[in-house]
Amino acid sequence: MTRLSVEMLAADTVQPITSAGHAQLGIAVLAGIAVIVLLITKFKLHAFLALTIGSLVLGAVAGAPLDKAITSFTTGLGATVAGVGVLIALGAILGKLLADSGGADQIVDTILAKAGGRAMPWAMVLIASVVGLPLFFEVGIVLLIPVVLMVAKRGNYSLMRIGIPALAGLSVMHGLIPPHPGPLVAIDAVGANLGVTLALGIVVAIPTVIIAGPVFSRFAARWVDVPAPDRMLPQRTTEELERRPGFGATLATMLLPVVLMLAKALVDIVADDPTDMTQRVFDVVGSPLIALLTAVIVGFFTLGRAAGFGKDRLQQTVDRGLMPIAGILLIVGAGGGFKQTLIDSGVGQMILDISKGWSIPALLLAWLIAVAIRLATGSATVATISAAGLVAPLAADMSTTHTALLVLAIGAGSLFFSQVNDAGFWLVKEYFGLSVGQTVKTWSVMETIISVVAGGLVLLLSLVI
Repeated sequence: MTRLSVEMLAADTVQPITSAGHAQLGIAVLAGIAVIVLLITKFKLHAFLALTIGSLVLGAVAGAPLDKAITSFTTGLGATVAGVGVLIALGAILGKLLADSGGADQIVDTILAKAGGRAMPWAMVLIASVVGLPLFFEVGIVLLIPVVLMVAKRGNYSLMRIGIPALAGLSVMHGLIPPHPGPLVAIDAVGANLGVTLALGIVVAIPTVIIAGPVFSRFAARWVDVPAPDRMLPQRTTEELERRPGFGATLATMLLPVVLMLAKALVDIVADDPTDMTQRVFDVVGSPLIALLTAVIVGFFTLGRAAGFGKDRLQQTVDRGLMPIAGILLIVGAGGGFKQTLIDSGVGQMILDISKGWSIPALLLAWLIAVAIRLATGSATVATISAAGLVAPLAADMSTTHTALLVLAIGAGSLFFSQVNDAGFWLVKEYFGLSVGQTVKTWSVMETIISVVAGGLVLLLSLVI
């Protein structure tokens, strides 16, 4: 399956829609990003429209025919919405159900009682790391949003003091720890050992998430002091507050998709036989779509019914859960369209071509290549796969541990400075109610800290093992 992913990416990049040279492509990238930032910050244009216009400007400056630029944008938009749109919608329904039923109240009350004060950011980073282990970043964030916002509101914490640790936990898992797609594809591309990579990934991840989460959140809270957006908070009457699901049922429902996806990953590792019936069953029930859909259906009973919701009330909860994410889906989709325009224009290949002449240590080279592709395309997964394919020949003479470190160096570089060409940037901005500048000061800086700290730890480990 990972080989298929590499082949699919290669197919996307071998036929660029323009024959522009490296200089022209570089100017096109800068022009596209500048237009997006200017339209949003100066003219207050909706991010969906700004991303659409910026993508067309990118294609035009790169010399791509207009029809091909439009096709690239719409293809990327459609693929992004198809890939994560339904997952975001299901996660939003589950999150709203968790919030409106009072289940989030139960979790918040328990967290506040057990880990108040200075311990709260540490509790959030632990919860996010556990929940984010088998989940895509987008799924993890929509599941945790109600808890993050309610902890901030009820505990009178700065949103960034609570939100940054949660985001750090999800992001570190996404970039460094298998069974996430990026690390798995890189492991396959360079021929690394999955178990060794997982073990070393955990060693790198723990200090990284501490520095980028609880530690950095102190500064982020000072730079950006914003309240939790009310539109994402639950609306419950006094009578409803008297009835709410128990802590055990709430936690079990919230972790159900996590358990199903993790079970699928473990079965895939152990069985490794596509024809095995057990593996085929878990491939279905552990897919993100089925796992989240199952959790939503179970949540109707364990959360909704337990709170006394009838059919009409459940329907209202679903409707209210979906309404706030309409704009988010369009923005995330447009971010995917911009990313695809970058890829189809040949920007990713340009970075690979330029980096071939660099003469530096393999681990640092892998990190730098992943950084460059991440900045150019906005996709951590694309950066991971592209960099892994380029540096794979270097792994032939490496030991098992250094091959694993090569994977982690690539993963660390792929997280560097998320910005306007990254769908995750817009997801965080919209969910937390931030401006573009505030998102850069918090989310983008946090991602950079993760990348630099993890990359540095990988280099240090390479000297001692």
